[in-house]
Amino acid sequence: MEKKWALILGASSGFGGASAVELSKHGFNIFGVHLDRQATMLSVEQVIKKIERTGQKAVFFNINAADQIKINDTLDEIQERFATKERQQINVLIHTLAFGTLKPFISKNPNDCISPAQISMTLDVMANSLVYWTQGLIQRDLFANGGRVFALTSAGSHTVFPSYGAVSAAKAALESHIRQLAFELGPMKITCNSIMAGVTDTPALRKIPLHEKMLQAAKSKNPGGRLTTPEDVAKAIVLLCDEKANWISGNVIGVDGGEYVVNYVGDKTHQPIK
Repeated sequence: MEKKWALILGASSGFGGASAVELSKHGFNIFGVHLDRQATMLSVEQVIKKIERTGQKAVFFNINAADQIKINDTLDEIQERFATKERQQINVLIHTLAFGTLKPFISKNPNDCISPAQISMTLDVMANSLVYWTQGLIQRDLFANGGRVFALTSAGSHTVFPSYGAVSAAKAALESHIRQLAFELGPMKITCNSIMAGVTDTPALRKIPLHEKMLQAAKSKNPGGRLTTPEDVAKAIVLLCDEKANWISGNVIGVDGGEYVVNYVGDKTHQPIK
């Protein structure tokens, strides 16, 4: 029986970590790509243990996922691993990389606003790297026909937050890349979708200025009376991996419990209907 593999970019925590664990529960082995120092390696080890408890394999690479040399080296290693066993390919690619510069565009003092290098880095990591990894998979014949590509976006792709300009641009570019990939990978029956999660309390979100107010407002207006969790998103991704979802492609799919469509922010969270 052909073994299923998922390649997750940003697999050590948040959406990537939760997706790795959830996919492993449904029979996927995991290649995880992450960039962590010693202080955060405990989180990585916990994700790996959870995957292995399901009986699946976990192979993790601690690298800069936007470095073209590292991308090539990692994909070459994956290719070598597959070459020594029965026919195996990547069935799912998930992009959850969240590393960018959070600074305003405009300031009288050049040191207080974002630089060209910081804008380029943010877009390269949080958007363009999806294209680079996909290119590498296809060029090595590592991506299975009928596979899936998911990219984690946010409402920030088309709304404004303080100091979020470069990340907002990256999310908009990421959604554009997904549309183009859906078109170009369509002949291989590979679907590509952006997943727009509701506001979720993750390590990446905590780096955004005023994130406490974002969390409070999201919980207040969400019809479910709570925040979105990484596990909510992971379960949606597993659902979209089903063969019954093979005609869903090129979309931005909301996973937020209805949060985004609600404009009103009340004084307290919703109460259960009695």
